[in-house]
Amino acid sequence: MGIELNKMPKLGFGLMRLPENEGVIDHEQVCHMVDKYMKAGMNYFDTAYVYHGGKSEVEAREALVKRYPRDSFMLATKLPAWELKKAEDVERVFNEQLQRAGVEYFDFYLLHSIEDGSNYDTYVRYNCFDWCMKRKAEGKIKHFGFSFHGSPELLEEVLDAHPEVEFVQIQLNYIDRTNPVVQSERLYEILHERNIPIIVMEPVRGGMLANMAPDIEARFKAHRPDKSVASWALRFVASLPGVMTVLSGMSTEEQMDDNIETFSNFEPMTDDEIRIVDEVTDELLGMPQIGCTACKYCCDGCPMKISIPDVFRTINTLRRYPDDWRSKNFYSGLIQRSGKASDCVGCGQCERVCPQHLPIIDLMKEAAGILDN
Repeated sequence: MGIELNKMPKLGFGLMRLPENEGVIDHEQVCHMVDKYMKAGMNYFDTAYVYHGGKSEVEAREALVKRYPRDSFMLATKLPAWELKKAEDVERVFNEQLQRAGVEYFDFYLLHSIEDGSNYDTYVRYNCFDWCMKRKAEGKIKHFGFSFHGSPELLEEVLDAHPEVEFVQIQLNYIDRTNPVVQSERLYEILHERNIPIIVMEPVRGGMLANMAPDIEARFKAHRPDKSVASWALRFVASLPGVMTVLSGMSTEEQMDDNIETFSNFEPMTDDEIRIVDEVTDELLGMPQIGCTACKYCCDGCPMKISIPDVFRTINTLRRYPDDWRSKNFYSGLIQRSGKASDCVGCGQCERVCPQHLPIIDLMKEAAGILDN
């Protein structure tokens, strides 16, 4: 049975950036946010084996599965290629995920982060596509797809080889349309041409498109003074034909309130608004920024416990506001609880898992020169 698009909420609750209290997921706050999201008539939750160091699927069980009837929500999770060292690991990881989440089946199951090279090769080596279809036949997976961080050429190769795929999750936002690494505009075109439903991740680019320089924010506010900057990014992708659900990794109740308002009273973008977005895109692309989305994949394996996304956040702010003392003040507090940029030993584990393919080692050297001198 195919995906019933009319049953999919436009806003999906991404469980990758859940609120924390002293480094631990704030369960009470997550429950409150789950309740608010469900009350708004939305019910798609996206997690993964690696989110929050393996705790996200567990939190989905505690905050959602134990508290709501199983047929009242849809739960998605992902199989991580980097955990697969032998064929038996596929079944082991999947069974662990079922146990973590406290469910007998997943509504949506994805091969995590298909990209050119090792990840895709791993999924092929262990026959993961066929394995997922067998689990679907058993009813343990309702819908099968993958998340994608590779080239347009690879996307077409995968889709040609696997017509059984029901949906694809891609990074899509207005700033990445022409990004030579992400190439999201071309990825979108390929999927839309083939009528494959699209789930969007990183619609606000890890928060980058929610916090703008005052002059850019003023441009948005002049047109829609009562709407947030983030709502422009969400409406941009949600207005595209073929987009099924837009994921937002909501960390605060304020973010959730704003997003629910955007999608509860959804208004597709007008031609005039698209023109404003195009102008803002051109201006933002003229600013040198590190393209980090704060997914934190790089953090778990860092031997020096460096909060790499926060270091990059500091550098990006300094690039935009070189005289703002608050950035270095933020960094001073950061290194009280994590490693310094200059602690980087160049082991490269972060670069191997970075979905944005950033040259993290070189960027950390640059950051050390600016922040640790």
